[in-house]
Amino acid sequence: MSKVKYKISVIVPVYNKEDYLEQCIDSILAQTYGNFELLLIDDESTDGSGVICDRYADKDQRVRVFHRKNGGPTAAVMTGMREAVGDYYTFIDSDDYVSKNMLQEMAGCLTGRRDEIVCCNHVLEKQKETIPVIQPLPPGVYEGEKLEKEIKEKLLGREDRIIPVSRCMKLFAKSVFDNNEQYYDTRLRMGDDFNLTYPALLASNRIVIMKEALFYHYRYVEDSIVHGYDPDNAESIERWYQAMLRIVRDKNVPDGETKLDREYCYMMMYVMKNELRNPEKNYIRKIQEIFMKTEVREKIIKTPIYVRNRANALLYLGMQYPNKTLLRILRMIVKKYDNSGNKRKVK
Repeated sequence: MSKVKYKISVIVPVYNKEDYLEQCIDSILAQTYGNFELLLIDDESTDGSGVICDRYADKDQRVRVFHRKNGGPTAAVMTGMREAVGDYYTFIDSDDYVSKNMLQEMAGCLTGRRDEIVCCNHVLEKQKETIPVIQPLPPGVYEGEKLEKEIKEKLLGREDRIIPVSRCMKLFAKSVFDNNEQYYDTRLRMGDDFNLTYPALLASNRIVIMKEALFYHYRYVEDSIVHGYDPDNAESIERWYQAMLRIVRDKNVPDGETKLDREYCYMMMYVMKNELRNPEKNYIRKIQEIFMKTEVREKIIKTPIYVRNRANALLYLGMQYPNKTLLRILRMIVKKYDNSGNKRKVK
């Protein structure tokens, strides 16, 4: 099969991104690779995003639009996958954009076999700077024992990702998602990409890590849920844990529950950071309610993890000893960090 004949479905969940949406769509329609469709999944936007989607569909036959009742990004992505007709899927967030040669270069790494995934790198686009981000895994083709040992065994329970768990920056064979919809929790606000991508990575039999390949432009947006305060963050992580527990059990991941407990502890660092951003005066009481729960405390105390990052070490200390004095100090540090403009967009 000629590589240009691989049909690629580009799936873009859309919710209230009218300021960035046209740049996103234009960058996709400008691709040098010809055989693709663009699915815009409007998740009941309340701004002009839905109108923009319809306008593009009216003038370009490659674009299909689906307006759905608001259900969150995972539900929107699932709608896109059900409607897609491509052999391969790639996902792009509606506030990001891509280089015009992305699909062509990524498709050039395909073999046409089942269960393959191609991964590129990205550029973090901030207001005042542009930062290239290269994933730590050496470029190359990972198959067989190399894939098992160097990727699959290391996906869970590590402070530093060996491969980004974002659904973006990847070209997935449709087959890696087969029978995985049962594991997706559409209520997740944190860990939703992990929930979607982890079982797909486990199902792969070939992963390509491209060299350089800075095709995906990851926009830093102030109103992203990872930058502000989310009162439901802790609850979302608990749901995420239950969804992931089903995956590691059903797929017989070696030492899966132990690795998942470590991953849970790392994820709870995001919860701690989020709660330290709580604008209410009762932030200490809420943090203590979360981290003194018997089941939460048990996991944190009984699960040894390695913490190399200095900021994470402070958050971990707060998780272990959530007393008032330490939490006040941590809150001051987080505020100083936020005001310095050093935050990163996390997906």
